[in-house]
Amino acid sequence: MSDSTPVDGPYPIKVTATPSGAELDVSAFLFKAVFTELITKADDDPEGLVDELRDMAELLRSAAHGGRDSHARHEFDERMNGMLAEYANDGLIPVYGEQVGRLRDKLAEIAAPRPVPSQQARRAS
Repeated sequence: MSDSTPVDGPYPIKVTATPSGAELDVSAFLFKAVFTELITKADDDPEGLVDELRDMAELLRSAAHGGRDSHARHEFDERMNGMLAEYANDGLIPVYGEQVGRLRDKLAEIAAPRPVPSQQARRAS
């Protein structure tokens, strides 16, 4: 495990400081859980998955025209929640034991005030 990867399993999470905050790299979760589930569904029932995605695209178009409180928006949201449950563990990434503390510590380190690059350059000169 590296300093930038405080969570190493079951889905590694990499944390990187950015100028305005932090980035959480959850690509392992997307790859191992979400895309693997979609690929498996496509292999088992390709027509069913295509039909499901086509229906979702139609609902999304209708929701865009109907607004936030339209029937299509509510149905789209409900079906998206179902897809999250089926393909992505409800969007939840498990973090266990000591990894919770390491993730907290890494985020606290990033959240601590730090000089902006222009201040660092002035100090160096």
